[in-house]
Amino acid sequence: MFRAGLVIFGVGSLMCGCAPNLASLIALRAVAAMGGALLQPNALSTITGVFVEPRARARAIGVWAAVFGASAAAGGLLVGALGWRWVFWVNLPIVAAAYGLSIRFMPETRSPGPRRLDGAGQVLVVAALAPSTYAIIEGPSAGWRSPGVIVPAAVGTVALAAFIAMERRQAQPLLEVRLFAGPRFAGAIGIAVLSFVILAGFLFLTTLYLQDARGDAPIMAGLLVLPATVAIVVVSPLTGRLVARRGPRLPLCAAGVALTAGPLVLVHAAATTPYCHLAAGYLLLGIGFGLVNPPITNTAVAAMPAARAGVASAVATSARQIGNVLGVAVIGSLVTAGRPAIGWYLLAGCGTAILITALAATRRPPDSSSTAASANPRPSSTSASGSRSTASRAV
Repeated sequence: MFRAGLVIFGVGSLMCGCAPNLASLIALRAVAAMGGALLQPNALSTITGVFVEPRARARAIGVWAAVFGASAAAGGLLVGALGWRWVFWVNLPIVAAAYGLSIRFMPETRSPGPRRLDGAGQVLVVAALAPSTYAIIEGPSAGWRSPGVIVPAAVGTVALAAFIAMERRQAQPLLEVRLFAGPRFAGAIGIAVLSFVILAGFLFLTTLYLQDARGDAPIMAGLLVLPATVAIVVVSPLTGRLVARRGPRLPLCAAGVALTAGPLVLVHAAATTPYCHLAAGYLLLGIGFGLVNPPITNTAVAAMPAARAGVASAVATSARQIGNVLGVAVIGSLVTAGRPAIGWYLLAGCGTAILITALAATRRPPDSSSTAASANPRPSSTSASGSRSTASRAV
């Protein structure tokens, strides 16, 4: 599945780079996203299958999380230096290298029992997210009481309620609602949504501010956010080691503080604001992202038995994508309404919510499922131990 995702993502990226117009680019971007949907959950479940010892797994997830930071400034740099098509074409050598490395180092992992697809659940998820996102984006321009906003918002709400009700009755649901009974798992997923609302909102607001208010070129905008990029790359692996030694509570609480302070520093940024002021906000946000991603990923996966790692990974990945969608939609609606400063305050509020959630979710003992998984770790891999050792050394 991981290699299939690489192929689909690579082909989609190639076609996106060749898109003749905006409509075709949007459609082809969906093709690439299908490949991306196969990559992240399978990558995470493989890490869990290879690194069965909790501390080693936490460190490995910290390295995995650092990859997010490595790409933060790449878009602006590529657009400014080579043009927007290279944002997609640059994926091709990366995909080719990843495919070759997966053949050499990546062991197979399987769930003991295959699960059936939940087609109705998939349809209801789309029916809940798509119209709700549309309503949030169109609200400021069309008016929150206009039928074009009220109707899609109502459709999204009804679809979400129907999805939750149906998933409770399904033998093999798309999303197992009972997973959220564990406070650590539920807290980790909630923090994942909030943190990626902040990430998406930060990139959205910062791109508009640097290019519109300050008049910076895309390549310069990419360079100016390097404090955040470098902080994520440096802090994420260190956080993985911290989680391995101390658990998730300390880094998650520190992340909440940093992700609250960073947006507040940037609230009143103007065209003439000194860059050192901006860099302080970017650095705080980068540190916060570096602190938050490894513990939420590790906590979500560790809260489930090894055989359910794929499900936990998929839920965590979906939570991030939902956060991305909501972040752009909500912050975009505020920008459209001419209130970008409120957007920064909203992001700071999400940071405070992360702190509160972290304090609440990590004050209790680990869930019984997590304790059982830690006491009796068992990989879901069907490969020989030699393959797993080889993969561990490679990572």
